[in-house]
Amino acid sequence: MKRMMKSLVVVATFSLVCGYAQASDQVVHSVKGKFSDVKENVEMAITDRGLVINNVSYIGNMLDRTGKAVGDTKKIYLKAETFEFCSAVYSRGMMEADPKNIVYCPYTIAVYVLPREPKKVYIAYRRPPIEGSAKSKAALKKVDKLMADIVKHAMSMY
Repeated sequence: MKRMMKSLVVVATFSLVCGYAQASDQVVHSVKGKFSDVKENVEMAITDRGLVINNVSYIGNMLDRTGKAVGDTKKIYLKAETFEFCSAVYSRGMMEADPKNIVYCPYTIAVYVLPREPKKVYIAYRRPPIEGSAKSKAALKKVDKLMADIVKHAMSMY
């Protein structure tokens, strides 16, 4: 057990020193309104840019459905969905700058409502860490701006 713990400490330290354990920032906004309206606005803000939504994840439904199986029935969200999408232009630039940037694609925007605030809808996304070479940083900043612009556009439609 001691040997395994020592190995874990070495790996964790190495990861921190090398920058592999860096966490992305979360950006969270909220508006008062209906989940369905805000969700539709986010979807339109994505597709209005010519981007294709690859997947919609019904996170709230999954948590409700699986809660019973894991012995926890606490309601985390009234509604919660995420949109996954990509941009050939932004993603190519980001990955040409550094192939490791593949982990930041697809982009995801979450829309959710909490039980204690049923009239407030949250819109959230993860900012990619601005790291690597100058070219990588520039490409990641463009992705960050794209995400911010999509959310801003969605909120302005409400």
